[in-house]
Amino acid sequence: MEPTRRTVLQAGALLASGGTLAACRSTTGSDEEGDALRVAGYPVDRVRALATGEVRIEGYRHRFEKAAIYELNAVAMGGDQRWDIQEIGLLPYMLATANEGFADYTLIPVFPLRAFRHKSMFVRVDGDVSKPEDLRGRRVCTAGYSQSSLTWIRGILQHEYGVHPHEMKWVLARKSSEGEVSRNEARVPEGVEFTWGPAGRDESQLLLEGTVDAVLSAKEPQAFIDGDPRVRRLFPDARRTERAYFEKTGIFPIMHAVAVRKDLVDRDPGLPLAAYVAYAQAKDRNYSAMRDVGWAMTALPWYAQELEETRALMGDDFYAFGIRANRTTLETLFRYSHEQGLCSRRL
Repeated sequence: MEPTRRTVLQAGALLASGGTLAACRSTTGSDEEGDALRVAGYPVDRVRALATGEVRIEGYRHRFEKAAIYELNAVAMGGDQRWDIQEIGLLPYMLATANEGFADYTLIPVFPLRAFRHKSMFVRVDGDVSKPEDLRGRRVCTAGYSQSSLTWIRGILQHEYGVHPHEMKWVLARKSSEGEVSRNEARVPEGVEFTWGPAGRDESQLLLEGTVDAVLSAKEPQAFIDGDPRVRRLFPDARRTERAYFEKTGIFPIMHAVAVRKDLVDRDPGLPLAAYVAYAQAKDRNYSAMRDVGWAMTALPWYAQELEETRALMGDDFYAFGIRANRTTLETLFRYSHEQGLCSRRL
């Protein structure tokens, strides 16, 4: 597939961002499937063409493996590092780099998962937490502490509503309703007071039992997914609130990035750029499909109108890659991580 104009511009932006990429690369890749690049992550729509092989990484064969973020982080940062190119939690990666000197992977500015986070705060229907300010002095449960999502939520509460992290009583669930929390998501800075939740109980169960007053979670608690009438979002109209947040700040929070194994980059300095271009091409294909017959490919009845409204508010490239288009968002997350004591230095 020939690069689109947008892809070429994005690649130029990547080079302009100061990344240490060579101006040219080897185009020789192995023809043996066993030597194919192992690529891992979520096969979401903006990555699907790469996952299915419709889009190739120039000069290489690859095979895509589906994996969830807890596993992805654990494998890259402390595991067997079996994937050559993989999705990774942006903040856990940056904390490992800044605090521990982690340098086994090279990050590229591909952001396969972004999400507004006002929707990620949950309370009991019969509780007395009705607005963000009511979280002061309350027992707030999280599965882990140092995920990108939780850092965004704490930053939003502090800077948009004046509720500082130290004003809440943190309860850390020992497991999440979507699985075990890896050590990369469970880093708690010195000076943060917290208690551990009961063994064997996830954040959803603790909220239902009344052990905690609120849950902050990247993924909806299982009770909410199951439609339990005792649980609701803190923001009843989270969509409206998140749109207003974007209009005010221009920020579409980044959760995940993509990383390339450093030993492969040492052998072929052009591999990060080749991977970036492939991911960008996959995203462009998805944009085209969304505009063409996307409304027919999903069961959502107002898909076309939602796409039109999103483009009107956020622009045509609303899932932008690259440094330049995301500088404000990245700088905000890194500032939050330093303010919250997670990062030993300002990134």
